[in-house]
Amino acid sequence: MLTKEDNELLTRSNADTPLGQMFRRYWLPALLSEEIPEPDCPPVRVKIMGEDLVAFRDSHGRVGLIAELCAHRRASLFYGRNEQDGLRCVYHGWKYDVDGRVLETPAEPAGSTLKDKAHHPAYPCIEASGVVFTYMGPTEKQPVFPAYEWLTIQPANIGVTKFILESNYLQALEGDCDTSHTAFLHRGNNGEGIEQPTENAPTFEIERTWCGLRAAALRPVDDDTVNVRVSTFAMPFIGNVPVGTWVNGKLDGYLVVYQVPIDDYSTARYNFRFKRSEPLIDNDIIKADRAQVQPDYGLIANPHNGWLLDRNVQKTTNYTGVQGFATQDAFVTDSMGRISDRSQELLGVSDSYVVALRLTLLKAVKEFKKGIEPPGLVFDPLKNDYSAAACTAVTVPVGTAWRQVEQAVYA
Repeated sequence: MLTKEDNELLTRSNADTPLGQMFRRYWLPALLSEEIPEPDCPPVRVKIMGEDLVAFRDSHGRVGLIAELCAHRRASLFYGRNEQDGLRCVYHGWKYDVDGRVLETPAEPAGSTLKDKAHHPAYPCIEASGVVFTYMGPTEKQPVFPAYEWLTIQPANIGVTKFILESNYLQALEGDCDTSHTAFLHRGNNGEGIEQPTENAPTFEIERTWCGLRAAALRPVDDDTVNVRVSTFAMPFIGNVPVGTWVNGKLDGYLVVYQVPIDDYSTARYNFRFKRSEPLIDNDIIKADRAQVQPDYGLIANPHNGWLLDRNVQKTTNYTGVQGFATQDAFVTDSMGRISDRSQELLGVSDSYVVALRLTLLKAVKEFKKGIEPPGLVFDPLKNDYSAAACTAVTVPVGTAWRQVEQAVYA
């Protein structure tokens, strides 16, 4: 459990909070590239950590992410005209480029220098794997863009989906770092039936990395063998899960989940699924992800329609009666309330990874308040071992040093 004070520290991410200031030091998903699919297309609203922004793609395909309200009289730029390399406010015609420069103030007298005195809040953007990432921190502290495998793989080999959740980012992230819930919450999704799981509870081996955590869950398969599945956490809110198909005796990619705070009470979840061996054309799992969301990325099943819970399905087909992996995750984490009161929890051994996650975030934000750089930032692109964030899975004989087997298999 957490004290109420620490729970507040880890769940509040607006710009005036320590956590929010720390999170702004990383490159963060802002929106999917498909939301602004072509030059001069309509702008879209974006909200990250309580900041109201507008994203647009200019005539040359560059992406801008700027404050929503016009610097002139505070009209919303969401209603603006995206034209000729800039976004123009429809109220008085002020025009902004992707860097926030004021290009034109046509309602002002000829020769006016007013536009040269203004600069609109704007954040730099980089596109990778079908996602627009942004950096929202101080310019002089901007890190290089991280070269994680899921951000550098061939575009055809990765698919990304987005879901809007109605709860704080932390309880969603904790679900990604909870290796015990899958045998219950997601039971029956793959046709395995709904009988109470009989597997032995896992033991955990958890270690810190330069960018977060590696958590190995060890489960006996039989008297002679042990299954080892390694999940990872990368700062600031990336939970990586060792699921996917197998090729040549090892995982052929895995699931990467970013839980981006929209505000303190809602979250944008981004699922990155990739394969190393082949393109993900018409992938059934990605199709299943997309089938769970409405055009605005809100879940079709949600708290307002009772999650479309079917008690007959719960009795006969899957453990929850709710359909879809991401919807099932949202179903339970949203049920905790918009911000879970962790001071009231009763934790067990199965929560070891979640506890390690909380301690890692607490240490980072408390040290950040003292002026210490947070972990996982990249300033030298050749210095960091990005495999620290990779997920693996191996089955080894009892008593075998599993790390040596893992290193040999995933070399």
